[in-house]
Amino acid sequence: MPTYTVTSIEGCLDGAQREQIASEITRIHSEATGAPTYFAQVLFIDVKADRYFVGGGLLRGHQVFVNGQIRAGRTVESKDKLISGIADAVAVASKLSKKNVWVYITDLLPRQMVEFGHVLPEPGGEASWAAALPDADREHMQSFMPVRR
Repeated sequence: MPTYTVTSIEGCLDGAQREQIASEITRIHSEATGAPTYFAQVLFIDVKADRYFVGGGLLRGHQVFVNGQIRAGRTVESKDKLISGIADAVAVASKLSKKNVWVYITDLLPRQMVEFGHVLPEPGGEASWAAALPDADREHMQSFMPVRR
């Protein structure tokens, strides 16, 4: 499951902005990689203003830092689409300049990850992997799909 951690100073993002960022990161990840949306999780960390340093000094103003951990094996093109799409979407949602949005992507080996009780498949193998899961595990995993409003 890709895990995106979004870090910012307390008060930089409100609830609606967080919801928009989480929705956009999930959509962009799915479109760029082909992975189902229920694989993506987005976590928000608010940092006290006196605990966020850049270049050895306290951060002045606001900045949003996104660190995404994804399964290794994605193409350069899909990662370029992913990272630029996330940077654009977070800038829009946060109402910050794109220069104040930093995005890092880290590759993790799929065979070294367990989610929903099972070792994850290689990229592109999600459908056959999900189909081979016991019914109860597959139903639990799919329960994470967003409810359409």
